[in-house]
Amino acid sequence: MSALGRVVRSGVGRRRVQTLVIGLATLMAVTASVLAGSLLVASSGPFDDAFARQRGAHLNAQLDAGRATVAQLSASGETAGVSAASGPFGTVSVAPRHGAMPLPPLTVVGRDTPGGPVDELILTTGSWAERPGEIVLSAGGGQAPLGTRLDFPELPGAPSLEVVGTARSAGRTADAWVAPSQIASLTPSGKVGAYQMLYRFDAAATTADVRKGRAAVAASMPVGAVTGAQSWLTVREVAARDTALFVPFLVAFGVLGLVMSVLVVGNVVAGSVGTGLRRIGILKAVGCTPSQVVRAYMAQALVPAAAGAGLGLLAGNLLAVPLLSETADAYGTSGLSVAPWIDAVVAAGALGVVTVTAWVSAWRAGRLRTVDALAVGRVPAAGRGRWAARRAARLPLPRAVGLGLARPFARPARAGAMVAAVLFGAMTVTFAVGLSSSLNEVLSARNHDVADVTVGVSGQRQGPPGGAPGAGPDGGRPPAPDPAAVAAAIEALPGTGKYYGSATAEATVAGANGSTRITAFSGDASWGGYRMVSGRWFEAPAEAVVPTQFLAATGTAVGDEVTLHVRGSAVTVRVVGEVLDPRMDGMLVYTDAATLKPAVPDLPATGHHIAVSSGTDVGGYVKELNSALEPLGVTAQGREAADGGEVILVLNALTAILTLMLVAVAGLGVLGGVVLDTVERVRDLGVYKALGMTPRQIVAMVLTSVALPGLAGGALGVPAGVALHAMVMPAMGHSAGLRLPDSVIAVHGTPELLALGLGGVLIAVLGALPPAGWAARTRTVTALRTE
Repeated sequence: MSALGRVVRSGVGRRRVQTLVIGLATLMAVTASVLAGSLLVASSGPFDDAFARQRGAHLNAQLDAGRATVAQLSASGETAGVSAASGPFGTVSVAPRHGAMPLPPLTVVGRDTPGGPVDELILTTGSWAERPGEIVLSAGGGQAPLGTRLDFPELPGAPSLEVVGTARSAGRTADAWVAPSQIASLTPSGKVGAYQMLYRFDAAATTADVRKGRAAVAASMPVGAVTGAQSWLTVREVAARDTALFVPFLVAFGVLGLVMSVLVVGNVVAGSVGTGLRRIGILKAVGCTPSQVVRAYMAQALVPAAAGAGLGLLAGNLLAVPLLSETADAYGTSGLSVAPWIDAVVAAGALGVVTVTAWVSAWRAGRLRTVDALAVGRVPAAGRGRWAARRAARLPLPRAVGLGLARPFARPARAGAMVAAVLFGAMTVTFAVGLSSSLNEVLSARNHDVADVTVGVSGQRQGPPGGAPGAGPDGGRPPAPDPAAVAAAIEALPGTGKYYGSATAEATVAGANGSTRITAFSGDASWGGYRMVSGRWFEAPAEAVVPTQFLAATGTAVGDEVTLHVRGSAVTVRVVGEVLDPRMDGMLVYTDAATLKPAVPDLPATGHHIAVSSGTDVGGYVKELNSALEPLGVTAQGREAADGGEVILVLNALTAILTLMLVAVAGLGVLGGVVLDTVERVRDLGVYKALGMTPRQIVAMVLTSVALPGLAGGALGVPAGVALHAMVMPAMGHSAGLRLPDSVIAVHGTPELLALGLGGVLIAVLGALPPAGWAARTRTVTALRTE
């Protein structure tokens, strides 16, 4: 081995603590960077990637089985411009139940296998439905877990299906899939069957391309065979909104992780080289040239950094698996993984930072004259920090605490690096706490139901225009309960505080495409958890409040009038308020029930929301109310846990994990600084111990030496975190097409901010604990002999 190699090996082995710190700092920095980079890449067009991988359908066509034969539908796949086709698949829309609980309607498709030339389905759990009595649900639909039985009591033979798996369609072509032979039993008596055909076109990049392809397909079939179709561009637009919600959040964490990684690694490496000045002087005295000194210290830094980078890549890829899985669920995609180039770029970047920092520090040290390097040793410049030590000695504090408080002023540059590390750590925690609180506020606004008890009208349906509610061509359904009788039972029960009823109706709006859902309230619903962005809650008939997206889609503003077309009748309302509600793309209208009376005189309440009076036991109230409502066929239930929503759950999970990572990096920044300071002062520690300082006092001195940097970092980091949160949250809302009210953004309270500020001290103390314990355990003789 060459002389230079022996110097490197000796330095790495002898300075085990610094070597460990460099390795740990690099490990954490690389792990955080891999996670942030992977999430950023995953958020860049996840729908397009999954759609291409699964050969998604450019057009999902619904076809009338009474107007076209299977042979005619299959032949449409040979139409000019069609590159591939799958189908025809039998399809039907059904409303399942789980026991007595009604579930959302499902569009069910019969398919033999999940594969095919178009819309290859990815099984996420369980197995495929290969025989009658089995059903596979769309992943992320939140319908039911595996093993659940879905009942269809209103269909002939009352079929029951067991959930055997979940699958994901890139183009979201169905809510569930069954064996083809099962479709007949799910089709109501007297109903004409329907088919689904899935097409991929040679050109489908624009709406015009998809329309042209649809027209060509429709022309190849009998007139009227195509009853409906969905373009992949529509699905893509919805998916893009979900993806856009993540981008500001991930950019913020990515930048924080990058800056902290560079800061901590650079500071640790620079300090490690700086503590070796005396050894550099010895090397030069025995004949090493400045270039050899630079190479030796660069190698001493790169050896542990390379090991840390390798372990960081492993840890980052392992941690990325569950995170990317949750991200894929939120995006409605599959197959997200860490791209190899991310690992390469992160590893190269980390080692590049170590190389540059070590080169600069070693180059400066190598240029010192030999006698200067030997004289400087590890002692701070004379007089530096003396004034702080004298003032600390006058304070009514134990001597060990006073020495610790004065220590940052002896090494102001190193103390500044600690302050910066704690600052970013405190900023990250403050941002994360604010983000979680804001997301909970958005979740509360999304669920907007603060009622203690809710009552749903089971089996109720909205009847056809002019018909009785619940009446339908299949007949035989139980009569809908009388909403007035339900309301009377609620009002008569002791413990009822306030309540309101709600009913829904579908409408179209002049100037906007698609359907709009109207929720009509009987009673005052202003206390029901609706968050106003601007304006006020409606106070009279013909007034309404709407979400931000509704205003954007219709080109209106608060104060304008909007015409709603409900069951063939025009209803004009004045928009008096803007409400936060991210559901159904914001195409919602909230108004008084009296507003719809002229157009829908028979619209019954579909639910009742009750706030019990103060001191009332909710469980006992629900039990008594159910006894009163049992003859009416209605069930009351207490408030359940709020539906978290997959996107919000994923954001909270990512926030927690990335915050812990960055706080660990901040703690390593403090750890590195304290380790270097302890190594420099090891002889001083021996002197203190020889003069009678106990191990407990040594620990107190080391910990108090980081108290001021921790307090300063916390005091600066908390306002920075609040400012970052105030910048990122509106950007996230804007990406999702939402305007967020102040109550969603201004979530930090004064006590919380004070606690977060003190959290900077906690980060610093946790980072200083290991070297403090090491210093306390060092033998006095060993410490005195280091020089």
